[in-house]
Amino acid sequence: MSKIIIKTKKSPIPIGPYSQGVQKNNFIFISGQIPIQNESNYIPDDIKDQTKLVLLYIENILNKAKLKVHNIVKTTIFVSNLNDFKNINKIYKNFFDKKKCTYPARSCVEVSRLPKEVKIEIEAIAIK
Repeated sequence: MSKIIIKTKKSPIPIGPYSQGVQKNNFIFISGQIPIQNESNYIPDDIKDQTKLVLLYIENILNKAKLKVHNIVKTTIFVSNLNDFKNINKIYKNFFDKKKCTYPARSCVEVSRLPKEVKIEIEAIAIK
């Protein structure tokens, strides 16, 4: 099976040479999503709002691939300030709890800088 590129207007348009998502066999790889709104380029300042937006974008890409949040098996979170981790965890936990999902495996890494100076970026892997 060849790979399938997943694109949706409901998540940010890539700002570089990459795809929002790629499906290969039963695996869906979702590129790191940042909290920027397509039409306005608006980026919320609050880490909670940024986290909510990024998780929504991941869900939009999954929906385009005809999958749900419960299909996520792994996420990687990149943050510019690990002190925000407590607030990120609250939003992240609530997101998965509302969908009645088990939590995926996860890594969280503090980085010195993220695109567009956002505070968070999350990538995900899902299985069909």
